[in-house]
Amino acid sequence: MLTPSGCARALVAAAFLLIFPSACQSGGNKSPQVQRALREFEGAYPLEARPLGTVRTFDLVAEPTEVPLIDGHRLRVWAYNGQVPGPQLRIRLGETLRVRFTNRLPQETTIHWHGVRLPNAMDGVPHATQPPVQPGETFVYEFTPKDAGTFWFHPHVRSSEQVERGLYGVLIVEDVEPPPYSRDVVWVIDDWLLDETRQIFPRFNTRHDLAHDGRWGNVITVNGRTDEVLRVRPGERIRLRLLNSSNGRVVTPDFSGLQAKLIAVDGLYLSAPIDPSGFELAPGNRVDIDLTFNQLSGAPLRIVDRFHARQSNHLADIVIEGEPLDTPTFGSPARAHVPAWKVGLEVPEHHTFRLNARGGGPLGIEWTIDGLAFAGHAHPHASGLTLKQGQFYRLRYVNESARLHPIHLHGMFFRLLARDGVPVDELFFRDTVLIHGREEVDIALVPTDAGSWMMHCHILEHAEAGMMTMIDVKKE
Repeated sequence: MLTPSGCARALVAAAFLLIFPSACQSGGNKSPQVQRALREFEGAYPLEARPLGTVRTFDLVAEPTEVPLIDGHRLRVWAYNGQVPGPQLRIRLGETLRVRFTNRLPQETTIHWHGVRLPNAMDGVPHATQPPVQPGETFVYEFTPKDAGTFWFHPHVRSSEQVERGLYGVLIVEDVEPPPYSRDVVWVIDDWLLDETRQIFPRFNTRHDLAHDGRWGNVITVNGRTDEVLRVRPGERIRLRLLNSSNGRVVTPDFSGLQAKLIAVDGLYLSAPIDPSGFELAPGNRVDIDLTFNQLSGAPLRIVDRFHARQSNHLADIVIEGEPLDTPTFGSPARAHVPAWKVGLEVPEHHTFRLNARGGGPLGIEWTIDGLAFAGHAHPHASGLTLKQGQFYRLRYVNESARLHPIHLHGMFFRLLARDGVPVDELFFRDTVLIHGREEVDIALVPTDAGSWMMHCHILEHAEAGMMTMIDVKKE
């Protein structure tokens, strides 16, 4: 007898075979390993959106303004609706998001919905999925997300400048029936490079930033401030959603001493909750942490970044105070079906991407994928790879440089299989993986959404200097 979750999984598996009937027989690779990998993937996540008929409409305006950020001083920024981070958009799974976007910037722009599986025309890549939105113009984004989770939105035109100036916000797609946490809290981590006047350093894509790991700021903020404090009562159980919106900085938040479990990465639930220690939150990554506060009031708990072993950076404080509450008791939502794909490394790699740099181009340095750079362009026109819907693929990334590269895929999730040939047993999917200098990484994926999808380094200076390409996903 099937349980409710088993029934749901069986329905999704049936849908997989209905939509991709030849998935296990076509695509050129009919090996037993590929067929097993596809069977394991069945039911991992919805293949189609399931609109309920409810449309949630938001207005977003991008324009220059001044806001009291960091330590309260007036900072000249570009912002969505006059705030940094931008307004938090929340909908339920099955609801349709409609955003009427108006551009009041002195530059053209778009909005990319990072991590959201949506129609290709809504992905926000200029000249590839839509024309850029010119100053004074309005564009309507409308889609029904296929997945519940923590996502975000930002420009995909001159991103290294526009994101750094403050254009980013969080999109939360709640479960149809959200787990009964005491509270649902969002922390947006960013860093800012300020000049001697305490304003945003006005030079972008400098040679230093391009030759290193992008633009790392001299001030780190959470939700736009250096003094973020989360005040909780004893007994509370909180869902804490973290986003790293930095141009280049990687952070490793330390929750030592807290009852903390990692339950979601890049929007999707894990198959089981795990200790969040050591998770490298690269630009673009999101994680959801399940925090239970059983201790009584005491000294503030400092949450710090430990990405660099020799120093730690303060992120925020948690203060436990007040009368105790009854702790909500429910099973962890981290119980998703995530394929093991232990046979993935037995499947020959479909393509090896080589990541490197060279001198030249309009910025003086070009960052390349397979020897090609789209320097000075936010819209590569050539596809670097063609994949088929519903097929299993192993891809390899060889970082021939000494710099960091968080590689982000639009329109699809993937599983990390190995680092430098050593198998990695992650209990989750990703949309962004951090590749260290001189490191090789293997990933596996089954593309389910047809379209032309961007792949790029999410160190935005590297992307602006050419480290981007397109992956075409063709229908069966």
